[in-house]
Amino acid sequence: MCRVEIEELGSRLRARRTATGRTIASVAADAGLSVPYIANLENGRGNPTLSAIASLAGALGAKLRIELADELARDDDGLPDSLIDFAHGPRFRAEARQLSPAARQRLLTAMAGLGALAGRPLGDLDWHRVLDTVVLLNRGTPAG
Repeated sequence: MCRVEIEELGSRLRARRTATGRTIASVAADAGLSVPYIANLENGRGNPTLSAIASLAGALGAKLRIELADELARDDDGLPDSLIDFAHGPRFRAEARQLSPAARQRLLTAMAGLGALAGRPLGDLDWHRVLDTVVLLNRGTPAG
């Protein structure tokens, strides 16, 4: 898991625990894990095993769901196929590596919106240009 995913998992664990009025110690006892281990996870640190996550889910009365799927679905996201193909390529993956899945989806939605301004289907080179624009806007120096 990457750091962003660990932080998201930690936030979800804490939210679930506090929503049920539980302490870290009570969850740790039920999950068979240590208090520091759970505290670290809730603070976005550590590298949990699948077994530990399953134990935590059980202790919190949650269902653990594991899915291996493409990041981007072609049928219901409304993105052009050419953009989805581009998003599976090395350039997009390199630029989006540090983004959360939600931020990655927002980036793709924004790119699709920019692409729609062209009034024609865009190809791979066009998507590179759109991504270049977004990257430059995010990395540029402030106007002054």
